[in-house]
Amino acid sequence: MFASETEFVRWLARQSSRRAGGLRLGIGDDAALVMARPGNEIILTTDLSIERVHFLPQLHPARAVGHRALARSLSDIAAMGGIPRYALISLAISRSTMKIWLKEFYAGVSALARRFAVTVVGGDTAIVNGATTVDVTVVGEAPKGKAILRSGARPGDQIFVSGRLGLSALGLQTIQAGAGRLTAAGTSSKLPDALRAHFYPEPRCKLGRFLSENKLASALIDLSDGLSTDLTRLCAASHVGAIIKAGRIPVPSQGSRGNLSNDDALNLALNGGEDYELLFAVRPRNVTKLPREFLGVPLNHIGEVRPGKKIRLSVPGGKEVPLKPAGYDHFRKLIRDLHPRRRQSR
Repeated sequence: MFASETEFVRWLARQSSRRAGGLRLGIGDDAALVMARPGNEIILTTDLSIERVHFLPQLHPARAVGHRALARSLSDIAAMGGIPRYALISLAISRSTMKIWLKEFYAGVSALARRFAVTVVGGDTAIVNGATTVDVTVVGEAPKGKAILRSGARPGDQIFVSGRLGLSALGLQTIQAGAGRLTAAGTSSKLPDALRAHFYPEPRCKLGRFLSENKLASALIDLSDGLSTDLTRLCAASHVGAIIKAGRIPVPSQGSRGNLSNDDALNLALNGGEDYELLFAVRPRNVTKLPREFLGVPLNHIGEVRPGKKIRLSVPGGKEVPLKPAGYDHFRKLIRDLHPRRRQSR
């Protein structure tokens, strides 16, 4: 561990020495000073990453923990069609944490921040007896009135999703089975697809900005808790229903899923979570303006917005079944843990 907080802050300031446009004062004072660019609105988002909830020390290398912690908040900015600018990283560090873990954690944060031109401008630190907790706040911006909300979908809009779904959950299954951890500290480009998706998810900031600049998406959300859950959230915000087709959902490829059955692959795509792809609605008149892929990422047409509140899944044979939100939910998990009999009776 660092000998003092002052030593740690000085070390951290050296890691974040890059001067960004609009930044007047960064790490080292009571607070950072930044200047908002004229004609833009500020986007603020924050995400917690908690040991034994969002990451497991025995499975997740520190570099991947740092990457994932920042990626979650960058994905929120992407889901508004904005541009990320600054980050605040606060840490409640377990007393047992080694200095090398902190350095690797910030290496993961810094590498991703550089790629997205994000400057770490501060945060807070504490040493605790319990588990390590990371709190990341990202400040972004979007032209005034141009941020894309969840609430803009209308009946008849077509539903699209980027990339492949379920890969992160498949990666987690792989490392829980005892494979993958030792290779995760290396270059993410050399990892198998599922492990890369889990350890080093890719925020779709450029895609979100493209959809915003070209006025292509009527509603937008990122897939952090699973397609079934996040589609439900988008529909609730827009006061609409939806139908999506099972055969169009981009499940993990045959090459990445090994012996996983088609049904299990679909379940991961619907409910796995932590994909950080973008789910968005498009007005019918704009569908032909949308490319089939963006910067090599497929844009998949999976369904349609409907009137009412029902969300349904069209399965092979044309039958429509209710699609329940079965992705990750902290409160639902707490209820199951507190009332195991209720869980067993369902």
